[in-house]
Amino acid sequence: MRKFGLIGYPLIHSFSEKYFADKFKREKITGCTYENFPIRSLEEFPALIRKNPDLYGLNVTIPYKSDILKYVNITEDVVDQIGAANVLKIKRENGKTYISAHNSDVVGIKESLVPYSRGKGHRALILGTGGSSKAVAWTIKRMGCESLLVSRIARGGILSYSDISPDLLTGINLIVNTTPLGMFPDIDSKPEIDYNLLTSKHILFDLVYNPEMTAFLKMGKERGCKIITGMKMLRSQAERSWEIWNDENL
Repeated sequence: MRKFGLIGYPLIHSFSEKYFADKFKREKITGCTYENFPIRSLEEFPALIRKNPDLYGLNVTIPYKSDILKYVNITEDVVDQIGAANVLKIKRENGKTYISAHNSDVVGIKESLVPYSRGKGHRALILGTGGSSKAVAWTIKRMGCESLLVSRIARGGILSYSDISPDLLTGINLIVNTTPLGMFPDIDSKPEIDYNLLTSKHILFDLVYNPEMTAFLKMGKERGCKIITGMKMLRSQAERSWEIWNDENL
């Protein structure tokens, strides 16, 4: 039996386990399971690997996408450039375990944004500074889009929410929420921006997919914004994860 799974904390919001269970059933994939591993600290990670010798691959979610890199042996180029991974491939040979780190988020982000892309000249506001925000910034830069990062506390080129002036917000085309705000069970929370300044020229993209229509996206939709839910990204990055786990050349 080949085992795959997801690490992060908490995982009550995650659809990954169901997504892969449905995929295995739909595509008649046998001999595989997928389960959640909610670990409170990455210090639990080595023991998890030891206790599950049939574990072949893991997805990584909040809050470990960057810190997980200190536990891997090999990183693909995109991971080195971004500084974050959401896919681990596990190989065991001659009593030794080798873990490689990959990033399928970039595929999900690009495939979600391409239908809305206007080419170069886009300006984006990326809410959050975690591993997902790094993948967003890396991806949209290669799509010809300039970006600004926002966090609760301003630091070294990163804005705080209080720095988002009306002039700045009206000059933005794309706003991406990479924070867990609005995620189940805290579905009423949302990033602290002035939603009254949003218009039909804005595109709102939320990486949160549970619920699919977040409070952030609802506020944008009410003001005529184009909205992109996190479901496309969930599916795209999950399928890319599966390709990575089954690619003999990786």
